[in-house]
Amino acid sequence: MQSKHFQNAFSTSENDKIDKLIQDAQQNVNNDLQVIEWIPYDRFKDVKQIGKGGFGTIHYARWVDGYIEKWDIENQQWKRYQDEGEVEVALKKLKNVYIIIFTDEFDSIRFYGIIQDPETLKYMMVLEYAKDGNLREYLKNNYNNINWKQKLENLHSLSSSFKDYIQISGFGLSKLIGANPNNPERKNIVGVLPYISPEVLSGDEYTKAAEVYSFGIIAYELITGFPPYPDIPHDEDLAIKICNGLRPKISFHTPKLITTIMRCWDARVTHRPTFNELQVELWKYSNQESTNTTTTTAPLNYQTYPLEIYTSRLLNYSKLPKPKNEENFERELEELTKSFSHITSNDDIDEFQIL
Repeated sequence: MQSKHFQNAFSTSENDKIDKLIQDAQQNVNNDLQVIEWIPYDRFKDVKQIGKGGFGTIHYARWVDGYIEKWDIENQQWKRYQDEGEVEVALKKLKNVYIIIFTDEFDSIRFYGIIQDPETLKYMMVLEYAKDGNLREYLKNNYNNINWKQKLENLHSLSSSFKDYIQISGFGLSKLIGANPNNPERKNIVGVLPYISPEVLSGDEYTKAAEVYSFGIIAYELITGFPPYPDIPHDEDLAIKICNGLRPKISFHTPKLITTIMRCWDARVTHRPTFNELQVELWKYSNQESTNTTTTTAPLNYQTYPLEIYTSRLLNYSKLPKPKNEENFERELEELTKSFSHITSNDDIDEFQIL
């Protein structure tokens, strides 16, 4: 029945591809969280840029009408959600082709619809607004206030909706977007270099295992507060080193997660955990952790290199080596796994430190 209401009230974007995208989505709506629509640009106010990536910009705005909540049978119209009259949203500006690629990736993070900037004529996705900003901004402002249990709970939540996070956050991790004109047998890669798995960098298809690798890098950043490779240029030389086994240095007090993160980073794709396994493991760790766990008190201080780039961009690297682990990686992982299998109490865990 909802699909019929959408048909009767459909508002055209005057772009056949965009209209078809929205109509197809509306025909397959199962609940209000999946509703997307074409929205006139003049229904937003206080629009201002708050971020920029290699393939788009992020704007903040207030949506005057609010998003569709349900069909009002009595008044025969859509009932909209409005918080104090307006809804805060993020507008992600992308080239047309990327809108088509990305829109089927959303599930748990709200994607409300599409608009068109009347000045640039570029299309923008209307997304749920994250008040804390991106991960790096959030950690800089809140790292010392996050205790271990909260970190574990955040990672558990992230593991269940990772594909949504990476698309909206601006990472655009490892998205393959078509043929590489310089090498027809390879595909172009769009993403943030430090978060892309070595096998994707070297030309393999983007898989769930590649997402697990990226999750491991983000888990490292959330736990330590440090971005990956902040002190070296993010260029082809770094891509080569990653394929040869380079990984961020783990030198923090977190034994229970060291093996988990290292398994995510394994160059041997079949040795990485699945997201289901990660959810179970992180849930177990979170339940073991006391709610009174102390927060981190050390300040976040790190120097970044002028050529380190943490925004999504086109990466065209050729002739990268076949991915492999560093010489001692597999031995260290095996030894750590054996060591931690004997740690059974929280007290033992707290006394164990990796330097």
